[in-house]
Amino acid sequence: MSFLNSAPFLLSLSIGIPVASMMPNHHTPANEAFGKAMTSMHTAMERVQMTGNTDTDFAAMMIPHHQGAIEMAKTELQYGTDPRLRRLAQEIIVTQQSEIELLQLTLKHPQSPAPSPK
Repeated sequence: MSFLNSAPFLLSLSIGIPVASMMPNHHTPANEAFGKAMTSMHTAMERVQMTGNTDTDFAAMMIPHHQGAIEMAKTELQYGTDPRLRRLAQEIIVTQQSEIELLQLTLKHPQSPAPSPK
């Protein structure tokens, strides 16, 4: 029986335990860095105070999500060897940082709601 079809794994999914916490643990510097990035991202996302405004909440949640992607991409650049993934990691850092800046701008200067159609 494969790990993905095991009862404990399927139970963990049904009660909301993150998949990464159920995977076999390989103690490498890269995996430790990935784990630190994920923990930091999830902690920051959990600290976001939801406002009920979809645009504001989306922007506030995406900032730590994108920052987590940047940290994971940095780990790929530090430890990875596949040139395709290293190139993708470089692109992720640039694009996600740009998106974070846009998200921060929208939080500082939200748009007025569009008038409702008549």
